[in-house]
Amino acid sequence: MKFGAIDIGTNAARLLIGEVCQDEGHSYIKKLSYTRLPLRLGGDVFDYGEITPKKEEEFIKTMKAFQLIADIFDVKELRACATSAMREAKNGEKVAKSIAKETGIKIEVISGDEEARLIFGTFFLLDFDKTTPFIVIDVGGGSTEISVFERGERVAAKSFEVGTVRTLKGKTNDTIWGEIGSWLHKNIDESIPHNYFATGGNINKIHKILGVKQFENIKLDEMLTLREELASYNLEDRMEKFQLKPDRADVIIPACDIYSYIFKELNVNSFAVPKVGLSDGIIYDLHLKHIKSEKFTKAKKKQIKIN
Repeated sequence: MKFGAIDIGTNAARLLIGEVCQDEGHSYIKKLSYTRLPLRLGGDVFDYGEITPKKEEEFIKTMKAFQLIADIFDVKELRACATSAMREAKNGEKVAKSIAKETGIKIEVISGDEEARLIFGTFFLLDFDKTTPFIVIDVGGGSTEISVFERGERVAAKSFEVGTVRTLKGKTNDTIWGEIGSWLHKNIDESIPHNYFATGGNINKIHKILGVKQFENIKLDEMLTLREELASYNLEDRMEKFQLKPDRADVIIPACDIYSYIFKELNVNSFAVPKVGLSDGIIYDLHLKHIKSEKFTKAKKKQIKIN
């Protein structure tokens, strides 16, 4: 059964069409279509505190395109979630209503906690030892989510207002780094071994540039070396040298800085990149809700027959 997930981030908007499949008892998300558009809502929100009319027009066009693609694939259900930029836009609710009227797509402006829940839900589809404590760092355009898991359950989580676009715009509070460090040391027992995961579009691209194999870890030193090489080029040369799109070429360096700060605080030398994100989480969540609904319907029908 096909589902559609729209992830409206600070830097880009993404549409994933997918379905949950089984292979020898193991579930995985089969990606049927993926579309990413450089909407960059954060540019407006961090400069003006709201989404400008011009950006709203681009937003509507993007959602219309996504709706058409979803219709072509005849998805069972489509869910659209917006994160940091829409949370902070003063006219976010008004823009969401305008988009619903123009396209029929109802946008949910989700909390950082819900964003983390959706992202990390897909981690239980991954093949790794979930009895070992693990930590997930997700760096986006407007915020960074850190979650701590023990015995397969999330025991601590925090969303921090530091992200790639926010950093480029100079809208990051200097005190945030101390807040992150304090939270990490308060909520993580560093004497216990942990597995470390990094998620987000930038770390996926870094993983690709470094030529790391799918299930191999990135070494922190390798990422730091790449960061210096990236910074040695101007934007246009960086795009050409590393085959980066304009909206990736400028944010990839602040992404390196955010990840490296957190991993240095935790004395981590290497980390895994599972290449899952919010859109994957939305697909899996829709699948689980559909399964639950089917079971409820069957149970109700069975009860009616008995009566």
